[in-house]
Amino acid sequence: MRNLPLHSPICPMRVLQAFAVLVLLVSIPAAFSQKKKGDDQASSRSVEGVVTSAEEAPLAGAVVQLKNTKTLQIRSFITQEDGHYYFHGLNTDIDYELKADFKGQSSATHTLSSFDSRKGAVLNLKIKKKGE
Repeated sequence: MRNLPLHSPICPMRVLQAFAVLVLLVSIPAAFSQKKKGDDQASSRSVEGVVTSAEEAPLAGAVVQLKNTKTLQIRSFITQEDGHYYFHGLNTDIDYELKADFKGQSSATHTLSSFDSRKGAVLNLKIKKKGE
């Protein structure tokens, strides 16, 4: 192989340098676009609680509805044997309304406010007796 001047268009050293610069330019935006571990958790929260009867007994099979007051989207959860429900991945910038229904009766509607800074809120819901 003969020696080529550095300004030659086919110089292997120039090709290697150009390739390194190209890789660097492509990887910089990708590095900045990656979220840090836990960033998505910083802007999300959860809410959980227990649905009980008027007599304070946990209710299995109650339907808890979570309403996003911005989009009006409703998510539902059917309580477990211990009356427990859980919603996660909630946006901290949005208010949510929760209520429970069980055999034709309902709880009062509770609001999880965007001003509530708890990452894991606990809201217990009590089903009212008919006529309350």
